[in-house]
Amino acid sequence: MIVKRFYDEKLAQASYLIGCAATGEALVVDANRDVEQYVAAASAEELRITHVTETHIHADFVSGSRELASRTGARLYLSDEGDAGWKYAFAEEAGAVLLKDGDRFEVGNVRIQAVHTPGHTPEHLTFLVTDGAASDRPIGALTGDFIFVGDVGRPDLLEKAAGVRGTMDAAARSLFRSLARFRAEQPDWLQIWPGHGAGSACGKGIGAIPQSTMGYEALTNWAFAHEDEDAFVRAVLEGQPEPPRYFAEMKRINKVGPRILDGFPEPPALDPARLEPALAEDAVVVDTRPADDFAAGHVPGTVNIPLTRAFTTWAGWLVPYEEDFYLVGDESDIAEAVRDLAMVGLDRVAGVFPASAVTAGERAGGPLQRLAVVDAAWVAERRERGGLVVLDIRGAAEWEAGHIPGALHIPLGYLPDRMDELPEGRTVAVHCESGSRSAIAASVLQAHGADRVVDFRGGIQAWRAEGRPLESGPGSDTESGASGEPAPDAVAA
Repeated sequence: MIVKRFYDEKLAQASYLIGCAATGEALVVDANRDVEQYVAAASAEELRITHVTETHIHADFVSGSRELASRTGARLYLSDEGDAGWKYAFAEEAGAVLLKDGDRFEVGNVRIQAVHTPGHTPEHLTFLVTDGAASDRPIGALTGDFIFVGDVGRPDLLEKAAGVRGTMDAAARSLFRSLARFRAEQPDWLQIWPGHGAGSACGKGIGAIPQSTMGYEALTNWAFAHEDEDAFVRAVLEGQPEPPRYFAEMKRINKVGPRILDGFPEPPALDPARLEPALAEDAVVVDTRPADDFAAGHVPGTVNIPLTRAFTTWAGWLVPYEEDFYLVGDESDIAEAVRDLAMVGLDRVAGVFPASAVTAGERAGGPLQRLAVVDAAWVAERRERGGLVVLDIRGAAEWEAGHIPGALHIPLGYLPDRMDELPEGRTVAVHCESGSRSAIAASVLQAHGADRVVDFRGGIQAWRAEGRPLESGPGSDTESGASGEPAPDAVAA
C-alpha cells in the first residue's frame, strides 16, 4: 500500500492518496481544487486514480473531488448520511456511489470502510483503511474534521457559518457520541490521519504534528478526557474562533457542486492607467505586496492583504464573491495569488496591475497614501494625552484573554460592516496580537475613507513585553478622551 499526504499551508488542510502497488489503483481523499498535484503524484508512483471521495461537505475550501473525478475518469464516492438538508446535490449527475455507515469498497487490495461520525457536520464520514496484502485489520483512519491531533472538529459551524440556527448544541452532543463509539470500537494502534493541522479555523487548538494514533489521542486529546456529555458540550463550544465569512459560501458551493476550472484562471495584465478608473467605480483592488511596502506608499482605496500564509483566510473574509475584483502585485507572485484565491472560490479576478502601478511616476490621480507604523510607547503616550482610539481587531477569545483597558473591539473580518462604530475626528491606533492582522485592518480603514489611522505594530505582545496593564473579560466598548490628536504621517505622500 502507498500512502501520500498533501498539505496546503495556507489552508492548513491535508488530503491523501492511497494506492495499491499491486494493481496500480489509487484513491484520493479530501482533494482540494489544485487537482494537478494528485495527478502528478499518482503518475510518479505509477498509479492511476480510480476512486475519489471526501469525508464531508467542506466549509473552508472548495472541494476538488468533482473536478478530479471528471479529469481522471475515477468513480466518485460521497456520503449519503445526515439529514435531507445536507445531501450532495450533484451526486446523481456525477454518477457518485453513495455511502452509508459500514459501507465498503476496494481500491485494489486496499479496503476502505465508511464510518458515520457526525458532529462536525451531520453527513461526516471517517474512512478506515486496511492494507489487505498485510492484514485484515485497519492500519489507519482518515478522520477528516472528526479527530485532529490534540483536538476535534468544531460542531458550531452549521449554526455560526451556514446560519442553521439551533444546531450547535445538538451537533456537539452527536460529536460526543461519535467520539465515544469510535474510541470503544477502534484499537490503540490505529493511526489517525486528520484533515487539518495547526492554524485551521475548523478547530480551536489543532496540533502541528501531521498524524497520531488512537491510543495517543485517548491519552492527550482534551476531548477524550470528558466522560460527562454536558461538560463536553460546554467545553467544545467554548472559545471557538470566529468562522470566516466565506465558510458559508464554501458550504453552498461544495453542496451544489463546485465549478470545474480545468486549470486556474490567468487574469489579464492591465495598464496601470486603468487603476484609478477602477477605484473610482468602487471596484475592490487588493494590493498583495508586503505590509511594509504598502505602508511606505499605496494608491488610496486599495486594501492590503499580503501574500503570506494568511492570504487565503483574509481574502475570503474581505473580498466579495458576487463581483469582479483586481489585484496589485509583482508578476512573480500573481500566479500564486490567483491559485490561492481560487482555492476558496474567489475566481472573479478581472485583471492584475503591476506593482509599478503604485509608484509616484505612474500615478496620475495624486500623491500616494502612506500608513504610519507606531510602537507601544507611542500608543501609551497618546492615550494619556487623550483623543486616541485604540482598536483591537483580534478574535473574541484573544480579546477576553487580555486586552488594553478601554480599547474598542471589532474583529478584523467584521470591520468593513462596522465602520460606523468608530468615533469621528479621532486618531485610530489599530493592533492585533503581533502586527500582521493590524496592517490589513489599517488598510481597510483607509480604503473606507478613514484618514487618521496608525498601525500599532507589535500589538499585545509588545504591550505585554513592556509591562503595561491589561484587563481580561468582555471589557468596555469605547475609550474616553478628547478629539484632536493627529495621526503622524498617516496621509502624507
